[in-house]
Amino acid sequence: MNQYDFRSYHYRSINAATDAERAAINQELKDLYAALPDEEKPEFNRQLQTFLTKEMGKLKSNYESVKGNLGDN
Repeated sequence: MNQYDFRSYHYRSINAATDAERAAINQELKDLYAALPDEEKPEFNRQLQTFLTKEMGKLKSNYESVKGNLGDN
């Protein structure tokens, strides 16, 4: 089973200087998916969903922390 490095795409996208650069990074990920054999695509999707869920959880936690700290001032 392949492990996909979604974090590298994510950080590159966050640090992209322009929307065009961000779009090119997203296209790389789409091209990677398109090149996969059909039997690997479900695992790719599962790993991507897991990564996105974890990242969203981190964002929510960070947001709640900042929101709580702002409320104390």
